[in-house]
Amino acid sequence: MEVTEKSAEGLDRRFLVKVSAAELDEKLVARLQEIKGQVQLKGFRKGKAPVSFLRKMYGKGVMGEIVQELVTETSQKAFTDRELQPATAPHPHFHSDMDEVIAGKADLEYDVHAEILPVIEPMDVSTLKLTRPVADIPEADIDEALKNIAAQQTAYAARKETEKSKKDDMVSVNYVGRIDGEAFEGGKGEKVDIILGSDTFIPGFEKQLIGAKSGDSVEVKVTFPDDYNAKDLAGKDAVFDVAVLEVKAPEKVEIDDELAKKVGLESLDDLKTRLKERIETDYKELSRGHLKRALLDKLDDAHEFELPNGMVDAEFNQIWSQVEAAERDEEDKDKPEEELKAEYRKIAERRVRLGLVLAEIGKRADVQVPQEDVQREMINMARAYPGQEREVLEFYQKNPAALQQLRAPLFEEKVVDYIVERAEVEDKKISKEKLMEDPEGEEL
Repeated sequence: MEVTEKSAEGLDRRFLVKVSAAELDEKLVARLQEIKGQVQLKGFRKGKAPVSFLRKMYGKGVMGEIVQELVTETSQKAFTDRELQPATAPHPHFHSDMDEVIAGKADLEYDVHAEILPVIEPMDVSTLKLTRPVADIPEADIDEALKNIAAQQTAYAARKETEKSKKDDMVSVNYVGRIDGEAFEGGKGEKVDIILGSDTFIPGFEKQLIGAKSGDSVEVKVTFPDDYNAKDLAGKDAVFDVAVLEVKAPEKVEIDDELAKKVGLESLDDLKTRLKERIETDYKELSRGHLKRALLDKLDDAHEFELPNGMVDAEFNQIWSQVEAAERDEEDKDKPEEELKAEYRKIAERRVRLGLVLAEIGKRADVQVPQEDVQREMINMARAYPGQEREVLEFYQKNPAALQQLRAPLFEEKVVDYIVERAEVEDKKISKEKLMEDPEGEEL
């Protein structure tokens, strides 16, 4: 077998692989000898059929398997022997007539082509200087959280039949909606409970039920928002015939030890402590998001190398499919498609560049993802599909590629932790509002 490098331009590599017909025949004979003892042929005792007879019976099928194995083996070996790592799976391009090769009449000859990963020399991460934005937790946040818990524990008592509904009341209704006099799909409901003022229904719907009594019939006129999720209803006027079945008033819930006990805690102080811890965790995650964005920006600025086009194309195609499936925001709405594609390709290039840099830093630092972390993530994914948890777990256990996709973001976070531990990080107090801003949309 001969492997010759045909071309090396940038990250592109192409090798010519030749395997003589004689070498293929040797492999065929060896393989037939292996299976000789396993086959029972009419007229021969088990294991006694001559190889020449086996060649006639199984030669083409076995040779096909040998060629397929050789192509897979040599395609990888062409790169590993030269300490090159393919960025994508190597692609063979055959020169030989494959029917002739399998028939044992011709040499196997083909090109194998792939882009390789670039050689990356990562920066010394200990020289990084980063700012981590932090914010104090306002007492108002804890008070708001307490009010939300109290609201969730609210009970409702029926009003007298003569009492009119007020804001924050719960009304139980039947309704039928019509557009241009015709009922429409999804426009009917029975015994639906609505909290007046919760803004969970179509804008204007709840407001028109304030002042209604049990037993009233109300004609509610609304206009569906232009961005309504059911496109066939967006922007259209509708009339709902609403029958009010019952009106209930909220009973005041005191924020005290009894409220804490309702949610399984011993006291109000215990509940406040738990809420503060939860909010602190949320704030830390937000701080980390900003810090990670700043870190990635610095890594992106510090590294410049040729990127494998195949990896960039794959990343861009994934991004662009998401862009096409979503509704464009105001900023992108009027941009020509080619301009948008150019912008998203730059994003794809950034992601590939940073992915390669983080992978190299993690490799050199021997960053590992503990199996229990992967197992925990698998369980979290399974919980997202109630009733199908076992099937989801089996899917990951049987699909190494899917498991690798699950592991990849965990590895990235471990590498980010590794870098942050070694970088010079200064905490900077900012407002809660600033902390809440999307780190993807700003530069700190």
